[in-house]
Amino acid sequence: MKTKHIILRSTRAPHPPIVARGIRPNAELRAEVDLDLAANADIRLEIDELDLHDAARLQRSNDIVVMAPAMPMQLVTPRDVRDATPEETGDIAWGVQAVRADTSPATGAGVVVAVLDTGIAPNHPAFAGVELVRRNFTAESDDDLHGHGTHCAGTIFGRRVSGTRIGVAPGVTKALIGKVLGAGGGSSELIADAMHWAVKQGAHIISMSLGMDFPGYARKLRESGLAEEQAVSLALEGYRANVVLFERLVAFLHVQPHPVLVVAAAGNESRREDNGNAIEIGVAPPAASAGIVSVAALGRRQDGTLGVASFSNTGATISGPGKDIVSAGLNNGLRSMSGTSMATPHIAGVAALWAERLRKQGNLNLTNLTGKLVGQAVFQHLQPGIDPADVGAGLAIAPQE
Repeated sequence: MKTKHIILRSTRAPHPPIVARGIRPNAELRAEVDLDLAANADIRLEIDELDLHDAARLQRSNDIVVMAPAMPMQLVTPRDVRDATPEETGDIAWGVQAVRADTSPATGAGVVVAVLDTGIAPNHPAFAGVELVRRNFTAESDDDLHGHGTHCAGTIFGRRVSGTRIGVAPGVTKALIGKVLGAGGGSSELIADAMHWAVKQGAHIISMSLGMDFPGYARKLRESGLAEEQAVSLALEGYRANVVLFERLVAFLHVQPHPVLVVAAAGNESRREDNGNAIEIGVAPPAASAGIVSVAALGRRQDGTLGVASFSNTGATISGPGKDIVSAGLNNGLRSMSGTSMATPHIAGVAALWAERLRKQGNLNLTNLTGKLVGQAVFQHLQPGIDPADVGAGLAIAPQE
């Protein structure tokens, strides 16, 4: 059985291969992309059809940085999706206020943000005046058919809609919109390709609210005729290999001439308030990969503090507003959604504000950007006694005077 694989090669120095079993190159089906991510890094990304018989031969190649099967990716499905109520559509969305973007002198001007998601509704008034550079990596329509990507983009850089400020960084004038998820989800192959594209287009920040579909991959292997034990074993190998793939890819992004910060949703699989059957799940890939800023979700409590959302996975780097978030909807109006998917664009927006500040100071590099984003996060206004494992460094805060 041949399976699509992602291969990251280096021609500079030998690397021990990191692979999941399976696969050999097929010239007719190869799609190769050069990844000259920096002057001192000669890297290329290959998408090949491989089979088990020739896996060992390819593994012996000393130029392979990492090899992994193209695993299914899925939306980090939002909770409580509904039209925004009049009470929620005041002057400024609560999440924008919580990260103090409304009192920040920064707007994100001059910063390029990439949103890898379900696409965007380009004619929504929230995006008036924004140069939207779009690329469709799926086989579907270019536009957003789900609403998830539009909502996330609105939170990052959306303009006012019906008088309500929804965007953390409304001064962003150029955004890269990679449609990587369709009705049937996507794959890690599309995500890797889209990350490469975003970097080539000059992205400073890449925002992703998606996760790896391990059960779906194991099911696909079983349906191909593999025994249950073999299918699960191969799926686990693929899972591990994809985590390493994103780690290695992000490591190369980090040596760009300009900083490229990747933020991703921690996932919504936890159930903290499930009638005595509460469970907490760790951060899901790709957010779990080293070098990616993983994001947990916070919600408002009756006492005025912020608490971790019941669905938010644990072990994230940082936290952002993720409950009852009002942003752009497909109907040109406003929708409310909940999820770490909604928290992630808040962090991307705050990162854009810090990037603008550092750029003006002549100090914009990845170390400084990450340091400001994570180092300036606070526990102030969070629920007393909140577990740092649930919220990471705390609530992200925009630069102030």
